[in-house]
Amino acid sequence: MTSSPYRMPAPYRMPGAMFDAVAAGGGGAEALRLLARAEHSRRLACAWAVTEAAGRAGGRVAEDAARAWELLTAAARTAPDAAAAVLTHPTAGPLLFEVLSRLTRPRRGEEPSVARFTALAAAAAVRAGLPGRTPLPVDGVWVALPGLGRARFPGATAADRAEVRTDPEGGSRIVLRAPDGTEDIVLPPAPYRATPVPPSPYPGAGRWHGARLLTTLEGGAPLLLDVVDRPSFPHAAVRPDGIGPREAATWAAVAREACALLRAGHPQVYEELAAGERLLVPLDRPGPGIVSGSSAETFGCVALSLPGTPAGFAVTVAHEMQHNKFAALLHLFDLFDPGGPERFYAPWRPDPRPLLGLFHGAYAHLGVARFWNRRREREAEAHARFEAHVQFARWRLAAREATLVLLASDRLTPLGRRFADRMLDTLDALCRLPVPPPALHRAESAARAHREAWHDRHGGTDGERMLTA
Repeated sequence: MTSSPYRMPAPYRMPGAMFDAVAAGGGGAEALRLLARAEHSRRLACAWAVTEAAGRAGGRVAEDAARAWELLTAAARTAPDAAAAVLTHPTAGPLLFEVLSRLTRPRRGEEPSVARFTALAAAAAVRAGLPGRTPLPVDGVWVALPGLGRARFPGATAADRAEVRTDPEGGSRIVLRAPDGTEDIVLPPAPYRATPVPPSPYPGAGRWHGARLLTTLEGGAPLLLDVVDRPSFPHAAVRPDGIGPREAATWAAVAREACALLRAGHPQVYEELAAGERLLVPLDRPGPGIVSGSSAETFGCVALSLPGTPAGFAVTVAHEMQHNKFAALLHLFDLFDPGGPERFYAPWRPDPRPLLGLFHGAYAHLGVARFWNRRREREAEAHARFEAHVQFARWRLAAREATLVLLASDRLTPLGRRFADRMLDTLDALCRLPVPPPALHRAESAARAHREAWHDRHGGTDGERMLTA
């Protein structure tokens, strides 16, 4: 069995004051950086779990996993930041957990494979500038280096074999070899070298497709746009040829304005956004409004449809960053007892939600209420200021209502109760702030209409009533 050269880190300790600050809806850049380090440790532990599970399976899959682990650790020894950047890319989490799931719970008739784990290790080696050759899986016409980009090979077949080759000078190329021995080569531009580690993935050129840089945040953190593999975001927009320059330019224009808005009027949200690399994944919008989402294993990533305004972009990012923080926090702490058949009314959803979903949503909408509270002070035009009042009143009420339901549940741990109590403290303070009566009336009317529609659909007389699934 391959031994691990890493010392697996002890559980991360979050200072009590920082925990309370996060629970209150904030936390700042320091908290985001701590959560990012914890997520890196989680990915590293999962990579080792893949190696061990493959070792128990034996045969070729064990040999392939051992080689991938050795490659990953060699990259980490040569260029630790480069290897960490690949391992913490949002696609790495779903990739590793999918490979681990296929090894520990194999599907009938399916031979386990660690090819995608090998590709992840190869990406770390490329970014570290390690010379060598590593096989890569072919997915249709695409060959990917997870976290870096993907090469397009028109006419590729299932019989073709791909590999990445890195020369002693650190230059890399992806080669597709046909059964007859002919080779097709894609040269990614501006290859990574061991030092310095570039701040963003490879740019796109020719048949190489990388993430698009939308803007650079304070401190040098990039805000990127990219399509990712389907296991990461199953509902992500389909872009067979990647994201073109025109679409990227449209996203970049509104992203720059949104980031300027956050920096000027929402410094803590901007500080958290700028605490590390952030990836946006485009979603197709089936109807009016903005569609967005996050995933527990894709820290640093937000999926969203293209917002029509900078304010819409900014509040969506603020909302999903709350989900990012809460998901990472749940990887560190048990805030409630899992399981349970209860389903709860959520003032922002048409469907009953499990406790996890209610907790996630309440925390996210706490962030939304904080956002709109500050917009009330910043909007210059009367109609925009009125809308900010409405949104603030609507979501402070919704988040507080849900938080009270959480606290009434008997499934919160002592730490979870402390977290929810801090949420409630913030929401109580927000609910004491004055709102113009017309805006308050509209917000309360919207809340009643949502509750009535939910009752018509699901029954019951109390909006905080638990439903048994």
